[in-house]
Amino acid sequence: MRYAPSELRAFAAALLAAAGLDGDKPAIVAERLVAADGMGHTTHGLAQLGDYLEEIEAGRMAKTGEPAILSDRGAVAVWDARRLPGVWVTALAVTTAVERARIYGSASIAIRRSHHIACLAAFLPIATDAGMMVLLSSSDPSDAHVAPFGGTKAVFTPDPIAIGIPTSGDAILIDTSASITTAGLSARLRGEGGRFPGLWAQDAAGRPSDDPAVLIADPKGTLLPTGGADHGHKGYGLALMVEALTQGLSGYGRADGESEWGASVFVEVFDPEAFAGRAAFLRQTDFVAEACRANPPIDPARPVRLPGAKALSGLQRAETEGLTLHPGILSGLEPFANALGVAMPDVRT
Repeated sequence: MRYAPSELRAFAAALLAAAGLDGDKPAIVAERLVAADGMGHTTHGLAQLGDYLEEIEAGRMAKTGEPAILSDRGAVAVWDARRLPGVWVTALAVTTAVERARIYGSASIAIRRSHHIACLAAFLPIATDAGMMVLLSSSDPSDAHVAPFGGTKAVFTPDPIAIGIPTSGDAILIDTSASITTAGLSARLRGEGGRFPGLWAQDAAGRPSDDPAVLIADPKGTLLPTGGADHGHKGYGLALMVEALTQGLSGYGRADGESEWGASVFVEVFDPEAFAGRAAFLRQTDFVAEACRANPPIDPARPVRLPGAKALSGLQRAETEGLTLHPGILSGLEPFANALGVAMPDVRT
């Protein structure tokens, strides 16, 4: 079944508004969640909406207000999100950083005490569509699934990192993490009785495993850092960087004993015009992008593509052909729709 993205956005926004989110928060959260599904990040799109509605009902996600400004030097700021919807806060931060980068050349915003921010890739076009390069990362100081390389006890969340790079054509959209996979995908596979396609986890004794159930065993296993059992020092280093950017620069994190699901976030936007100039920037990024696309492929049936190409084509296809959601997402939202008096979206014909 396919759904018009506009129908899904209206449905999600109506649920969030009925739950009590004020102002433009419902529309912006809905827009970015549906964009995540269109990009193919199906564990971090509308799959998150039911959890968000439960968090609102329990009073763990704030419904109204603005972030508190803890520090602001123009090009650098720190916000306390005060448990506001993380998707809305992050979209606001990227938009604000774009505006400030036009003035200062680059702008950075560190955010503490945000709620969950969903799919990082969904925020990148806010900057790349404006001709800006953007770096975005997040961590959740309340939880841990990933052990440091060589260890067996979880210290980090997957600690995602996303980078948007403008070119003369489609932007390069990189969305990766310091761990091999996410907690969301691990939970989905576990619920479906599936296995990881590789040795992506380790049990409590440090033995690599393809079974997502080791993450909830007693004692618990952990996700492996990017690079796995062999080269996991690479992901370990990335995790340390993300934790410093998100929690260190915002001044709040694991050291404070946070127990509520949420995020610490770091946003940095660069205006190429303030460096060597936009034309010079695009000359370089266009050259590298074309060198990658024209590279002789290992399998001629699978030409080399740039990060984000599949996501952007998915968004375009969703708008023209409709969007197919992962099984169970809409049925899981139906009880919320019934309770809040919101009509379910119509199947696209």
